[in-house]
Amino acid sequence: MTDSAPSSFPSTRDEALRRLDAFTPRIAAYSAARNRVVPGHANVSRLSPALRHRLVLEQELVEHAIRACGPRACEKFVQEVTWRTYWKGWLEHRPDVWRDHRRRARRLRADGDPTLLRRAQAVARGESGVAVMDAFAKELLETGFLHNHARMWWASFWIHVERLPWDLGADHFLRHLLDADPASNTLSWRWVAGLHTKGKHYLVRRSNIEDHLDPTLLGNGTGLERLEDDAVTPASIVDEADLARRVLPEHGVAPMPRGKRVGVWLHDDDLLAEVGGLATLDAVAIAGWIESDDASSLRQSHRERALRDGLDRAGSHWRRPVAGGTAVSSIAGAMEAWVAAEGLDEVIAHAPFVGPVHDAFDEIAAAARRAGASITLLRREWDAAMFPAAKAGFFPFWERARRLLGRRPLELRVLRPEQL
Repeated sequence: MTDSAPSSFPSTRDEALRRLDAFTPRIAAYSAARNRVVPGHANVSRLSPALRHRLVLEQELVEHAIRACGPRACEKFVQEVTWRTYWKGWLEHRPDVWRDHRRRARRLRADGDPTLLRRAQAVARGESGVAVMDAFAKELLETGFLHNHARMWWASFWIHVERLPWDLGADHFLRHLLDADPASNTLSWRWVAGLHTKGKHYLVRRSNIEDHLDPTLLGNGTGLERLEDDAVTPASIVDEADLARRVLPEHGVAPMPRGKRVGVWLHDDDLLAEVGGLATLDAVAIAGWIESDDASSLRQSHRERALRDGLDRAGSHWRRPVAGGTAVSSIAGAMEAWVAAEGLDEVIAHAPFVGPVHDAFDEIAAAARRAGASITLLRREWDAAMFPAAKAGFFPFWERARRLLGRRPLELRVLRPEQL
């Protein structure tokens, strides 16, 4: 559907910073242009694959935008960046929402009704019979990306038109999107389904598509009658998630002085060890791996390239050799071997967010202990300040975030690779 190719989406910090530079002149116009879906996605930054793995930080983008355009002109861009922090913070308060979703998705994929699964597979391949939705489905498979507006349309089509389980659709996105983020993806699908904000569904409308999709991309109108404004009605969905709010885990924001052999661990959720609290450590070893899963080949390749970039930068920062850089069947097994080989007393990492690495953490920590090391997790200051406000809806969170941004000086600056 578009001319976007996988290489259009940054998988290294250098690529992300160059993309940020290129997009900076468009930040002031972002508010008016962001919902317009055009070839190549020039109206949006396309930095989300880099943000997913923290090749760049939300705080860096916010600071850069404010300095470049001023707080008023860039407010919508800053707000959209903080949505990612909100989703993460909300899910940190309610980790069972993620776990319940993953259990249902696995159960459906293994034991779901065969007729339903065949239809879900056809829609996911781009064989629904609604041409515009099929084009989006194929764009996702071919590029690993969809514009956010297209994601909402397609998710709504899946749920409210095709009447397919939202858990299966969210699982499909998670396996194919280069920026597949457990919090943003899961909670956005819940929002479209009418579960995140009770009684508020997002319904795909032909009129909305025709207003916001570039005419060159609309092309074939086959099946659009299924999306007429009065034809789409909300699916009735029972929320099975445990919405009980948990106490946020306590993590420090800076390492304590140590006289031990300390290693730094990089993982999918944060590949910027040389910026922030970890940077001051006297580390003797650095390692990182991603766990093999059923991600698409595009997404897997993106993750591996991002990991190698993170390790290369960390190795240069600490002037130490690095270990890992590949997909492994078990991070726990790789961790145990690395800790033993390096004779480490302690491993320090940025705290993984609710998602796959977080799910595996107890096993990973136990493996490190068997080899003689404890694992200490740190929280970035941005997350520590923002997450406590992500208890309810976005806009109360945004008001708190805006006050914090106005009151607290931003301590980071965007660093070019040659400055590290």
